[in-house]
Amino acid sequence: MVKITELEEGSLAHKAGVRVGDVLVSINGNAIKDVLDYRFYLAERGVELLLDRGGEKYSVKIKKGEYDDIGLDFETPLMDKKQSCRNACIFCFIDQNPEGLRDSLYFKDDDSRLSFLHGNYITLTNMDENDIARIIKMRISPVNISIHTTNPELRVKMMKNKRSGEVLKYLDDFKNAGLHMCGQIVLCRGVNDKDELRRTLSDLTEYYPYLTSVSVVPAGLTKHRDGLYPLSDFTKEEALEVIDTVNEFGAKSVERHGCRLFYAADEFYLKAGLDIPDADYYEEYPQIENGVGMLRSTSDEFEMALEDLDLIDPGLDSVRRVTVVTGAAAYPMLKDFAERIMARCDKLDVRVKKIVNSFFGESITVSGLLTGQDIISQLEGEELGDELLIPKAALKHEEELFLDGVTVSEMSERLGVPVRAQDADGYAFVESLFGV
Repeated sequence: MVKITELEEGSLAHKAGVRVGDVLVSINGNAIKDVLDYRFYLAERGVELLLDRGGEKYSVKIKKGEYDDIGLDFETPLMDKKQSCRNACIFCFIDQNPEGLRDSLYFKDDDSRLSFLHGNYITLTNMDENDIARIIKMRISPVNISIHTTNPELRVKMMKNKRSGEVLKYLDDFKNAGLHMCGQIVLCRGVNDKDELRRTLSDLTEYYPYLTSVSVVPAGLTKHRDGLYPLSDFTKEEALEVIDTVNEFGAKSVERHGCRLFYAADEFYLKAGLDIPDADYYEEYPQIENGVGMLRSTSDEFEMALEDLDLIDPGLDSVRRVTVVTGAAAYPMLKDFAERIMARCDKLDVRVKKIVNSFFGESITVSGLLTGQDIISQLEGEELGDELLIPKAALKHEEELFLDGVTVSEMSERLGVPVRAQDADGYAFVESLFGV
């Protein structure tokens, strides 16, 4: 049962007499406990809602298109509390947060519904046979799974949850039901790499075509690891070995299935000092949200913008000066972009500033984990020009708030310059340089 908190005026539910404050009990006789139930059972041409108003039950019938909405909204997007993580993973990034951040940054979610709604990765450890049966019944696909290793004993060690190994059987349940899965392996040096990585990739090969892609990403290690499991960064040589292993299995998959299946994160290529592969390597970029192919995609978008430069350039009347901030990982690429743009347009003066991540530690090089205080402290007192471009990935989703609580408005006031949040898109980056 879930409480209705908003009702669209003129909607099908409104016309049927539903009111804000009513409690939705069931749809067509099926109990509703969260958003998955609601969306699944609502997908009919006719629905009968059983509602509770002040302790009295009543029902309404609504005729609709199969996938039409009826105008109800609820207290939370999940229509329920988030399911929290029951693991204590040795690489957990949240455990490496410093004190003093907002409460939400310490909450560990492991919710299959967020996997469906937002693409979050789940470990399966807080699910039982009923949860798996519901996913299969509702044909929820793809299921995004944090696998890490197919060695049951090692998975228990890495996740510190006695169920971590046994729930790997759910991969077979999804495969046998014909559901698609996407996988993620967080690689920890000296733990699940080398022979263990080879074992995992070999095992996962057998899940194709139901397992459609797997990313191999390095564990993010901040400077706040006192008392945590001892982990260290991969060396250049070890990063090369990881790439070679992933590409070996990827090439076998291409030969066998016509699909690469396995991808190493951009961070491994940067650590190894290798060029990022061409776009064809990444096929349809199935793991770009995990940092796989992000740099290649951005670079190719930039090349397209260069081809369209005559269309983008508004014809500046005077020199436009822009400062761009980025993490260490993307700095060489953005610096190259700026130099090439300035060579084409003498009315642009672009300065790219690499921000060292003092908040989490210098080993954290991605732009999405930059904090407001690091940007301010490293730019304060400098001439920043007409506008400051910051990575949108460093902000809370759909809000102008950094991880450390600094707002974009505060940054603009402290630095005395307008601040614009920029998507990780090479084409949009060029447009922003021109103020478009």
